Amino acid sequence: MVKRREPPSQGWRTFVRNHEPDIAAMDLFVVPTIGFDLLYALVIIRLDRRDLVWINVTANPTAEWIARQITEAFPWDDAPEYLIRDRDRIYGTITKRRLGAMGIRDKPTAPASPWQNGFAERLIGSIRRECVDHFVVLGEAHLRRILRAYARYYNDVRTHWSLDKDTPVSRPVHRTGIISSHAILGGLHHHCVRV
Repeated sequence: MVKRREPPSQGWRTFVRNHEPDIAAMDLFVVPTIGFDLLYALVIIRLDRRDLVWINVTANPTAEWIARQITEAFPWDDAPEYLIRDRDRIYGTITKRRLGAMGIRDKPTAPASPWQNGFAERLIGSIRRECVDHFVVLGEAHLRRILRAYARYYNDVRTHWSLDKDTPVSRPVHRTGIISSHAILGGLHHHCVRV
């Protein structure tokens, strides 16, 4: 038989690109405070536009808290079809039941395989490099304010190569006018616009 040059079916990249509007990913990460307490931040991202849908902070994450965050992140008519998450035990049966009740299919990754949740892991890396590593966190409310400001920056200002240098919340390109710069996160980042 003659050997085929193309693969017999679509590749992983094609599959993900075809189903991106129906997929979201979530993960938790830890941030230490000035008093060496640990705070847990939950991020939820939609894969199609890399939109940071939800970010919140708690000192004591529980399955009930995570289930409530999922409900607040996705209104009943806007829930994704699939939700990728890791196999952390914090996602208890309450979270799984909430996902089922919302019509979201739970897709846990394989054990010890963070690359399977690459979108959320990449987002967490960006949050650490571009935001959290530059601040001394005083407490839960302080971290929540910082992360919500970063989420606005991430969705409205920060461009992405995967979106052809557009932001998750698309914006028009202004070609004329005087360039003005606005400080974000106390000058850590800047938003340059034409006025």
